[in-house]
Amino acid sequence: MTVNPIEDNRFSLTTPLYYVNALPHIGSAYTTIAADAIARFQRLLGKPVMFVTGTDEHGQKIQRTAQSKGRDPKEYCDEVVAAFDGLWKKLNVRYDRFSRTTAERHEAIVRDFFQRVWDNGDIYLGQQQGYYCVGCEEFKDERELLENHHCPLHPNLEAEWRDEENYFFRLSKYQQTLEELYESQPDFIQPETRRNEVLSFVKQGLKDFSISRVDMDWGFPVPNDPNHTLYVWFDALLGYVTGLVDLEEEATLENAVKYWWPFNLHLIGKDILRFHAVYWPAMILSAGLPLPKQVFGHGFLTKDGHKISKSLGNTIDPGELVDRFGADAVRYYFMKEIEFGRDGDYNETRFVNIVNADLANDLGNLLNRTLKMAHKYCGGVVPEISVDDLGDDCPPKVLGTELPETVKSAYDGLEFHRAGDAILNLARSCNKYLDDRAPWTLYKHGEQAAVEEVLYVVLESVRLAAYLLSPVVPQLSTTIYQQLGFETDFDRIDLIPETASFEVHGRWGMLPSGQQTNRPSPVFQRIELEVN
Repeated sequence: MTVNPIEDNRFSLTTPLYYVNALPHIGSAYTTIAADAIARFQRLLGKPVMFVTGTDEHGQKIQRTAQSKGRDPKEYCDEVVAAFDGLWKKLNVRYDRFSRTTAERHEAIVRDFFQRVWDNGDIYLGQQQGYYCVGCEEFKDERELLENHHCPLHPNLEAEWRDEENYFFRLSKYQQTLEELYESQPDFIQPETRRNEVLSFVKQGLKDFSISRVDMDWGFPVPNDPNHTLYVWFDALLGYVTGLVDLEEEATLENAVKYWWPFNLHLIGKDILRFHAVYWPAMILSAGLPLPKQVFGHGFLTKDGHKISKSLGNTIDPGELVDRFGADAVRYYFMKEIEFGRDGDYNETRFVNIVNADLANDLGNLLNRTLKMAHKYCGGVVPEISVDDLGDDCPPKVLGTELPETVKSAYDGLEFHRAGDAILNLARSCNKYLDDRAPWTLYKHGEQAAVEEVLYVVLESVRLAAYLLSPVVPQLSTTIYQQLGFETDFDRIDLIPETASFEVHGRWGMLPSGQQTNRPSPVFQRIELEVN
């Protein structure tokens, strides 16, 4: 089997395959916005990108949820999947593949993968005894459970005692191999806090885990024993691989891994870290495939400092949030104001204040006031300026020259908040620069060359800010570019010409002189806080 290394220019990443026992929530939206921002940034670098998302649709929890609603499981899944896809469109998420574990193509991949692991001697039949949490779809050690055998992650569900014949995967065989992996590739699990959690778990000793269930028919049968149904790890996790198969090719493991595998990044919530950072790499090693480059487990979200839960009545509907405030505002707040990797909080007053201050005031108003002066003082044309003639004491030029490398470093490290701070710092510097230089006064004194220099500096800085913010706020960035006279859409894959590069387009001083600008209009409407 031929597998391409990831040393080349291509970049592939995934969100989790979201479980469809309920409609999408703010946590799944948070992960997917981040994945979309990463994918967009990699495209700005000129890389071919494969962004996979999708849904995990098998298992007892799904079967019971559908039954409780009097629905056929597949019909129920179809409805929830449509809700996920609809939300991603609302949030302006541009994925490349949507992988569903109920797809026929997926079963073919699962069978191929299972056979490779079986042939390697890593699957055996055994007896499973213990408490099983249907909510987690996982057996739990008693030490992990609360009083009366309730799961900490699903405190309203009592874990069920199970004593059944299952097929097992030999995870214990990979104890030393995984420890060596974590030691030799410290960036394999990020951030550092998540890595430490996994190291602590693995040091306790790895146990073989169950990969099948009996008396459950909502799922794929075990290839060599149809009395058993494959359990989530040998079904859901393989959905990532299925997402890589070209839609025009036969669904085989060999076709799936020949171009985009291995993934550069698995982006997940910290609650499913163990499965992706321990179980999944061991399965991949057993199948003889190269490992992904990184698993990143981000934090949880709270609302007004409290845990989000239905019982508290403080859930956040991401679709409603977009309807009220717009996709860019939602994307900006969660990427800019929450340090990715840590837990973060949503507060509506803070949300409105931050978005208004950054996008409407610091950036939007800066562009509008400068464009008005360009139309008034320069006939609506970008001034003919040679950037080389600008002094090194020009604050926006100094910041703008250093900014692309700073922002690239931040995006590479998934530090969206740091990228946003640096970009907005340029906008704030330009507002001060505009007030200090006062081009309206210079114009009155007949200093036309000085006026044009000031306006060029500010317009180019705004262009650069829009370009570097485009992975997070693509619609706003498109509007800014179009007001500057560019025919640009940051949702187009061919935005950057093949001969161009991030270093060129992200450089300060690329605004074309003589470009006709559009009449200014608000590029970002201020948000009004609703008072109950």
